[in-house]
Amino acid sequence: MTRALSAIMLRDLQLAFRAGGGAGIALVFFLAVVAIIPFAVGPDLKLLARIGAAILWIGALLASLLGLDRIFAMDHEDGSLDLLLIAPLPLTLVAAAKGAAHWLATGLPLVVAAPLLGLMLGLEPATLGAVALTLLVGTPALTFLGLAGAALTMMLPRAGLLVAVLVLPLSIPVLIFGAAATEAVLAGAVFGAPFRLLLSLTLFFVVLGPVAAAAALRHARD
Repeated sequence: MTRALSAIMLRDLQLAFRAGGGAGIALVFFLAVVAIIPFAVGPDLKLLARIGAAILWIGALLASLLGLDRIFAMDHEDGSLDLLLIAPLPLTLVAAAKGAAHWLATGLPLVVAAPLLGLMLGLEPATLGAVALTLLVGTPALTFLGLAGAALTMMLPRAGLLVAVLVLPLSIPVLIFGAAATEAVLAGAVFGAPFRLLLSLTLFFVVLGPVAAAAALRHARD
């Protein structure tokens, strides 16, 4: 079972980078968001440094929504989803493996890029580290929340925007506690209440997302 799930993850990673629909688009969008906001805010470096962590979190959240519709849509188009549905593997674990692959291709590069982009906003090293830590904890919640939305809209045409509309309102708590956890880390409370709540949200969606996605896939098959 472990080898089969690893093969599914490896295949999804290869497709994400080969098709250009994974890390590349999300990173470019993340860069675009971080780059254009200073033009609207103005050249006030103190203001940018004060709101820079929130800018990075907003950019990462929006970038995480890109490509969610491709998690199951590509399998549905080439027929491989039918094989996954009749395979002896638990469908919940299959969905979890595909969600993990999507996060590795899209979410993890955002975590790595966030400190580099934060330099453009004049953030201090401590702030850069706090943002990277909270994104590392929080972005899986966005991915596995989107996993259920991707399964629900898998068979719909032009589902990309619809997935974003469904997932964005539910992802607001992750954004709120992610930004608050960043402030808590900077204040020295690494495992303060906001950080623990962010971690709880991630664990909740990591467990609930594959279950909901598997139920939606079974319903679509019927």
